[in-house]
Amino acid sequence: MPRHGLHPHLAWGPVHRASFGLIYGSILVLSLLMAMDEVRDGPFEAAIVLFGSVLAVTLAKIFAEVLSHSMETGERILTRKAFGAAWSHSHSTLLVANVPTAIFILAGLGVFSVETATAVAQAFCVFVLVVLGARVGWVINHSWWLPIAGALFAGSVGVGLAAMKYAIH
Repeated sequence: MPRHGLHPHLAWGPVHRASFGLIYGSILVLSLLMAMDEVRDGPFEAAIVLFGSVLAVTLAKIFAEVLSHSMETGERILTRKAFGAAWSHSHSTLLVANVPTAIFILAGLGVFSVETATAVAQAFCVFVLVVLGARVGWVINHSWWLPIAGALFAGSVGVGLAAMKYAIH
C-alpha cells in the first residue's frame, strides 16, 4: 500500500523531470574533475572552476535551446516563457554541481583534504548515476534484475570517468 495515499510513481515525478540534467550534470562534473588539478590549484579555485564551468555549460545550453526553439517555431526568443522553459530543462544540471562545489569549499576550510574532496565529489556523482540507472531499470520493468543492471551500467560510466582522472594524473 502506498504511503500517504500517493501513488509510488508520482513521488518520483520531480526526479524523472530532472533526470536529464542530473545525469548530464554528474557526467559533466566527473569530466571536469578528470581535467582539473585541484591539488596544485587549491580547493577554493577548484570550487570556482567547477561551479563556473557547469554554470557556463548550463547557460550555453539555455542559450542554444532558446535560439533553436525560435528557429523551429518562429516564436520570439526574448520572452519570459522561452527562458522559463529553457531554465526548467537546465537547472538540474547546475543543481548537481552544488554538492561537489560545497565539498571543495569545505576542503578549503580545512574540514578535509583536497584529495578526499575529490573522492567524495566523485562518489556523489557516481551515486547519482547509480540511483538514476536503477530507477530507469525499475521504470522499464518492475523486476529485480533490470534496476540492478541499470545501476551497474550507469555507475560504471561514472566509475570509468573517475578512474580516468587517476590514470591521467
